[in-house]
Amino acid sequence: MQNIKNIAIIAHVDHGKTTLVDALLRQSKTQMKKEVAEQEMIMDSNELERERGITIFSKNASVVYQDTKINIIDTPGHADFGGEVERVLNMADGCLLLIDAKEGPMPQTRFVLKKALEMGHKIIVVINKIDKAGARSQWALEATLELFLELGAGDHSLDFPVIYASGRDGLAGPEADLSKMQDITPIFEAILRHIPSPIVDTQKPLQMLITSISPDNFKGRLAIGRIYNGIIKAGQEITHINRQGESKKYRITSLMTFFGLGRQETEMVEAGDIAAIAGIPDVTIGETIADPENASALPLINIEEPTIKMTFMINDSPFAGKEGKFCTSRQIRERLFKELETDVALRVEETDKAQWIVSGRGELHLAILIERMRREGYEFAVSRPQVIVKKVDGKTLTPYEKIFIETPEQYQGAVMQKMGLRKGEVKEMKTHNGIAFLEFIIPTKGLFGYRSEFLTDTKGLGIINASFFQYMPDPGNWKERSNGSLVASESGATNYYGLINVQDRGVLFLDHGIEIYEGQVVGQNSRTEDIRVNVCKEKQLSNMRSKGEGSDEHFNKPKNMGLEDALEYIGDDELVEVTPQNVRIRKMYLTEIAEKQAKRESKEEK
Repeated sequence: MQNIKNIAIIAHVDHGKTTLVDALLRQSKTQMKKEVAEQEMIMDSNELERERGITIFSKNASVVYQDTKINIIDTPGHADFGGEVERVLNMADGCLLLIDAKEGPMPQTRFVLKKALEMGHKIIVVINKIDKAGARSQWALEATLELFLELGAGDHSLDFPVIYASGRDGLAGPEADLSKMQDITPIFEAILRHIPSPIVDTQKPLQMLITSISPDNFKGRLAIGRIYNGIIKAGQEITHINRQGESKKYRITSLMTFFGLGRQETEMVEAGDIAAIAGIPDVTIGETIADPENASALPLINIEEPTIKMTFMINDSPFAGKEGKFCTSRQIRERLFKELETDVALRVEETDKAQWIVSGRGELHLAILIERMRREGYEFAVSRPQVIVKKVDGKTLTPYEKIFIETPEQYQGAVMQKMGLRKGEVKEMKTHNGIAFLEFIIPTKGLFGYRSEFLTDTKGLGIINASFFQYMPDPGNWKERSNGSLVASESGATNYYGLINVQDRGVLFLDHGIEIYEGQVVGQNSRTEDIRVNVCKEKQLSNMRSKGEGSDEHFNKPKNMGLEDALEYIGDDELVEVTPQNVRIRKMYLTEIAEKQAKRESKEEK
């Protein structure tokens, strides 16, 4: 049996994880397709991942070094993608923990590391980016040791090997000295020396745990997972044990293993390796593939519960169907239920009004799903995010988040004031080199809409990260948003004359010459109530001219509302209309008459 090492890579967003994996792939002389090899970031294959510089989907790669096959599993760094993280770590026997030499360990690293330590994985610490200006390798190492102690790591975990690296240059070594480094080999050596080989038995009956699903246009649904015991052969009969414990027999139509960044057809895969199989139509994540003669299930994977929900619905605005390829309820429903096949942290409930309640692990989790759908050509509307509350012993419990904030000291006061208004409680406060490090416990509801405010308050220099804490009693007394909306009173194209007349009332979201409809939100009012405004109004032309007219008119640059800004902004009576070309904010009831009628009906019902 060939030697196998399964290793997951843990790192905070933008700490160089993807760059390091690229260096490992290139220096192990792994053969890749020409178009892949020419890419700058091999592992961030998704367009959204490249734009945002974050890993959203876990990926597999494999390299061969000194007759040992090393399966590399890339983990998402965001706590919002916790569903992915837990599955991925089930496939690994050890982890490479990447730490930025300047920034040290970060909150999101903590989330994944905690899970890895709970599973008892051996950790190799890689202090990366030592070539960066302001790198402080020794400090980063001490901070990492503190983090291990804080997470309750045992003696086995605390005795971790340390390697210093510059992933971008493809260099690594036991000391933080670039001049003594030649290549990335020390990382390979550390993996072979410290990461245990899988403890498996090829003589036992087959057991394989499915940890991810991948669609394939030719082979159908591919189930990817690790083989814990036995051997799997191409074309053999297997038993699929689902989450309910029911068993069904199938025949494997295709068996593949990972090589480089791709999958290769193979005749046999042994225990300890990671394989992809086709031929089981209804397989989902966390289920077991077993021997048909002695079928026994592996433990199911536990997934963190969702904390936020949103209502998805068909777009019924006056512009419905003009910009999207897929607009019908059938198409949206199919797409949402298809997402459930690969995203275990997502939940979709159908309501009787052609609407779907979609629950996820945070605002970012749902925003990424919406962004992916609009890029695929879907057109739909979504409501304001709501927290998922629980009733326990007659008490209403709401989810709380642990917030980690880094900001220059001069903005600390503004941050603490805002967090106080949002029911945040300070847990820790320290300053280092003019940077304040703050830790809060805050209800998830209090965090809605705060990220954009935070960036404004810290002049774009602050870093904010959140991870789920626990369910606790709702503090109540929530203040509704302090600003109303400027709502278009008629349809047409926006006009400079109309916009200039309205801009003193608040902040506008639209430039001139943009087609809008009645009931669309065109700006934020500086007061609490909503007001209807006419931004399509044109100047009455006459041959009379008044003194000084037009000389002091100035049009302020409108605020550009992206998808996440729009989701943070909307109130309970507003929707975000999402199309492949535009993101619009609109009222649920477009006309004033419809709005008054709906309010009257809801009063009568009460």
